[in-house]
Amino acid sequence: MKLVTIRTANGTRAGRLEGDTVVELPGGDVGAILAGGAASLQAAGTADGPRHAYADVDLAPVIPRPPKIICVGQNYMAHIAEMGSQPPKFPTLFAKYTRALIGPRDPITLPKVSEKIDWEVELALVIGSEGRHLTAANAMDVVAGYTVLNDVSARDFQRRTEQWLQGKTFEGSTPVGPTLVTKDELDPSDLALTTEIDGQTMQSSRTSDLLFKPAEILAYISQIITLEPGDIIATGTPSGVGSGRNPQVWLKAGQTVTCKVEGIGELVNRCVAEA
Repeated sequence: MKLVTIRTANGTRAGRLEGDTVVELPGGDVGAILAGGAASLQAAGTADGPRHAYADVDLAPVIPRPPKIICVGQNYMAHIAEMGSQPPKFPTLFAKYTRALIGPRDPITLPKVSEKIDWEVELALVIGSEGRHLTAANAMDVVAGYTVLNDVSARDFQRRTEQWLQGKTFEGSTPVGPTLVTKDELDPSDLALTTEIDGQTMQSSRTSDLLFKPAEILAYISQIITLEPGDIIATGTPSGVGSGRNPQVWLKAGQTVTCKVEGIGELVNRCVAEA
């Protein structure tokens, strides 16, 4: 099943994607469905409602208000190499806040205070049930499904200190969506990921290059804090980022960034300068 969150006159609502049609569902957005537990998610597979053309709906972030957004850095071997780093012994974690999130067709706001804005396509895990002190053997039990996240990064701010957060959570910078694909429909172990800038391929890799696999990431995070329904866990980006190039390349106003993950869909976002 593929779920989306759409903006309507009555607020955000979940929808089930069936081909080119979105079936609007009762009960709030996708985050609300996940908060309702396994029965709520199962009911979303058969519920009926108003139908809309997928091309015409206003897509919100698939989880508009996640309890947590936790991201993993330095997690693709080729990306670690291009950045001149050594493979970390433990997952490198940082966070984002909900005001950073935008929909899969919304404009990316390029902050006026930064001159070095970079792209990062990522597979993201969406949590469906609580989990604490998980192991790699049972960690995937708490996953509801998968989505796409573009971890747009202000590299100049990211590198001001050893803590990355300030470069990772600029308001209106992080597209997420377009769908949540339930885990029964997708194997995350070897999916293609790509980023295109104005049609030019900049990133092209597969999730098989991940250093820490999804189950390892979830088990590690769950030792620190309880995973909750609606949490978004971004698993890292592959090689091909702008800061890893010679010369370095940065996003500019007017460019369109397209991030795809096989089996999930694509984020298509035009870059606009902050007013």
